[in-house]
Amino acid sequence: MPYGALKRLEIARALAAKPKMLLLDEPAAGLNATESREIDQVIKKVAAQGVTVVLVEHDMKMVMGISDHILALDYGRKLAEGNPAEIRSNPDVVAAYLGAQC
Repeated sequence: MPYGALKRLEIARALAAKPKMLLLDEPAAGLNATESREIDQVIKKVAAQGVTVVLVEHDMKMVMGISDHILALDYGRKLAEGNPAEIRSNPDVVAAYLGAQC
């Protein structure tokens, strides 16, 4: 079974228990661009059905595209918290994630 299909199966298995909250740790890890988009769509559908999704992810494109609220960390320290626009424009987040000087 392709790796992306296995990731979707893992999410489906977790949803079988009808949770109110789904915790996902790096669901896009190891996926190619197509598989990442597929997982992105699955997560959006889960959230649209009223399930709270807590996502730990380094794929910032995915995080920014599907999150309502983001908590950005750097070595376990809280850098910023807010909506995607606030996080994207936060100089501490830019410095930590892109190596820019603040």
